[in-house]
Amino acid sequence: MALINPAELDLKEEIVVRIKRVAKVTSRGKRFRFTALVVVGDGKGHVGFGLGKAHEVIAAISKAKEAAKQNICRIPVINGTIPHKIEGKYGASRVMLKPASQGTGIIAGAAVRAVMEQAGIANILTKRLGSNNALNVVKATMDALLNLQDAVTVANKRGITIKEVFN
Repeated sequence: MALINPAELDLKEEIVVRIKRVAKVTSRGKRFRFTALVVVGDGKGHVGFGLGKAHEVIAAISKAKEAAKQNICRIPVINGTIPHKIEGKYGASRVMLKPASQGTGIIAGAAVRAVMEQAGIANILTKRLGSNNALNVVKATMDALLNLQDAVTVANKRGITIKEVFN
């Protein structure tokens, strides 16, 4: 996985997947903090996610956005969809991603949809299995996307032509 400089990319507006309020109970009462899960991407095959924690929501979102910019990865996108069916796993969450024909749209829940929109995938069928924890679902989605292989990569690894890959 090559490092990608976020300054070189034309990033879209970030998508806030989830904001959680967490409390630490002390002898003086409850201390509230906020956790933000954010996804950033350029809509052209680059996507990353980040988690930020702070005492204010705005600060948590900005921290998460900076963390997401550091985690940007390249995803193979072919004609607005993915090259093949794949399943990603993280913790108790599993996400199944299946390529779809033109005009299908993004059939997905909120966490998976955010990743797909930022990656520039316009047509895909998805199913979340197991836990619906937003962070784990995003990590499972990224696991699936990072394990995708396009025909050119497979042909180069095997030392054959692209036409032979499909036979």
